[in-house]
Order: sequence, then structure tokens, then C-alpha cells
Amino acid sequence: MLVVAAALRRTDGRWLMHKRPQAAHHGGLWEFPGGKVESAETPEIALVREVEEELGISIEAADCMPAGFAQSQAETGRKAIVILLYTLEKWRGEPRALEGEGVGWFTPQEIEALDKPPLDIALAAQLFSRSRSD
Repeated sequence: MLVVAAALRRTDGRWLMHKRPQAAHHGGLWEFPGGKVESAETPEIALVREVEEELGISIEAADCMPAGFAQSQAETGRKAIVILLYTLEKWRGEPRALEGEGVGWFTPQEIEALDKPPLDIALAAQLFSRSRSD
């Protein structure tokens, strides 16, 4: 299953994280917001749709900058997952939790300490090791 996720960065260097709904798989954990790529969608178009659905903001596909990926093996009853992470520094609107428990703006160090699903742990490690070297 192909999934996309957004790493929104404010000018103060804080990044947006989204708290998963309690009833969902990995409920109550913090993640980079996003979702499944539907058939006939490019990953960037899927991300435009997903952040509007989850956060109520508008982004442009051209502003989605590839930042990394993470993958899991198929488990009993679950498909293998590949998550493509994109960074964004421009959007319209104020992000809010439309489908989750909440949103918050965090420093990279704070994000490292948050409880996250395994693939978001991998994405954060890639993103912030890359950010430190830029």
C-alpha cells in the first residue's frame, strides 16, 4: 500500500505533528499527517487531498518536496506499506485536527521524544538527520 505524509515546517523551525484517533490502528500516537494514495492519483495529488481532509489547509502539488520514505513488511492481516514523506513550507489556512485527536507544532527534539508509530519514527530520523546536514 502506498501512503503519503506531510512534514509542514513553520518559519520558526517547528514541525506539525498529527495525533491519530484513539480508535485507529496506532491510536493516540503522533504522526506526520497524510494517507493512502488512491488509484489514478500521483503521490503529490494524494497529499494535496489528504492534508485538506485531515488538516483543512490547501497546498500546491508543486510545493511538495520529497524528503524520504519508510516501509514495512506485510504482516498477517495487513499489507506492506511504503510511506513517501514530503516537506512543505507553504500552505493556506491554519492546520487543525479534522480527523484526529489534535495537532501540535514541535521542535525536532520534541518530535523525537513523542510516541509515534514505527514508520513515523523512521521518517523523523531521516528528516531530522537530513535537516541537520543542510
